[in-house]
Amino acid sequence: MTTKQFPKGFLWGAATSAPQTEGHSLENGKSKTTWDYWYETSPEKFNDAQGPKNTSNLYEMYAEDCKRMQEIGLNSYRTSIAWARLLPDGKTVNEEAVTFYRDYFKKIKENGVTPIINLFHFDMPMWLMEKGGWEARESVAAFAFYAKTAFELFGDLVTDWTTFNEPIVHVEMGYLYGYHYPAIVDFKKAVQVGYHTLLAHAAAVKEFRAVLPTGKIGIILNITPTYTRSTDYADQKAGVASDLLNTKSFLDPAVHGKVPQELIDLLAENQLTPKTKEHDKELLQNTVDFIGLNYYHPHRVKAPQNPAVPAKMPEDLYEPYDWPEKRINPYRGWEIYPEALYDVAMMMKNEYNNLPWFVSENGMGVADEERFMDEKGMIQDDYRIEFMVEHLNYLHKGIEAGSNCFGYHTWTFIDCWSWLNGYRNRYGFYRVDLEDHYKRSLKKSGLWFKEVSQNNGYTDASST
Repeated sequence: MTTKQFPKGFLWGAATSAPQTEGHSLENGKSKTTWDYWYETSPEKFNDAQGPKNTSNLYEMYAEDCKRMQEIGLNSYRTSIAWARLLPDGKTVNEEAVTFYRDYFKKIKENGVTPIINLFHFDMPMWLMEKGGWEARESVAAFAFYAKTAFELFGDLVTDWTTFNEPIVHVEMGYLYGYHYPAIVDFKKAVQVGYHTLLAHAAAVKEFRAVLPTGKIGIILNITPTYTRSTDYADQKAGVASDLLNTKSFLDPAVHGKVPQELIDLLAENQLTPKTKEHDKELLQNTVDFIGLNYYHPHRVKAPQNPAVPAKMPEDLYEPYDWPEKRINPYRGWEIYPEALYDVAMMMKNEYNNLPWFVSENGMGVADEERFMDEKGMIQDDYRIEFMVEHLNYLHKGIEAGSNCFGYHTWTFIDCWSWLNGYRNRYGFYRVDLEDHYKRSLKKSGLWFKEVSQNNGYTDASST
């Protein structure tokens, strides 16, 4: 048995988002997002007809939920502001939203928890989507205005901010693979959407420096480290393309202040270069104070067999590789590979100036968790505890090797709505009973996490 201690002041927390928890999606002054519109027009796409209207009803239950944060030892917590709630038409402040968020953030802090507030979590306001969304250059200025407004309204309560959560997701899901609205499949449009998102991030950082010069701002990126099938040249080339598109596209500009030349060349070779303006490079020099990295699974690739030239889809640059030794979470279909967290830690140390970073999401979604409920009604989610221990072991190894990691956040605090998947898979420390007024009940993992936070570490029984 080995005791793993973490650095002093380490953040032990959880993450969630406004659209996945607040509910009241078309009430209290909030306007429609793309999710509200899509559910309204295509409800059959959503698991069990579970749409964005109510989600976890945090809008009414936040005061009790903030107490629950303290009950399981969270010392930090990330959530987001709903753009369409704060600025329903993009310009006019919704005062009811200001009252809600200010009280929410105050109660988080009153319970000894540090809020980390994110600005965008896949929830594009419909008024902007109707103008082209992230395809339109106008989105950059619109996001910068929203960011500035949020900093001015809540900067006295919140000192730690992030701009986007997993920006590559709305690029891929909305414009490459057709999974999220507007369900477009167009590689060139996806690149333009990604570029405008990157500019919007940099513009928000610029506004932050003016409004909150003593605060800290970062970005949350989902990291899927690339592992190639072999050391052959073709496989390695595929791995480089995967890293450029999926990791370096946002991480390099956020930390180094510029798009990597290799990515610029790759896009040009494939006739995918986005439309730019003269001062964009200057804007991108607004770099971050820290990085949040969401890690769930690796990305295994191999050389494509019959690629289109120029590439029509990312699969023309790299193809998925089915590693025969993989372990899979059968509920989500994702590979479980905790070793990657050490590699991520070393990447941040060696390639990104050892900039402060934290694990901003890590978690395990499981369906039908009621199977694991004991006679007292508590879900015995030992599988989730084991998952966290495995990943923390490798994170600890990376910290011991000098990586500047300052925290570990799980996904998620209470079971939440997961987009098209609804409540199919559960991730929380607290169970949400959809049949009983969103009643919360603690899972075993919550008790375990409280001990970890209180001790700033844990004992790993699997180690010797």
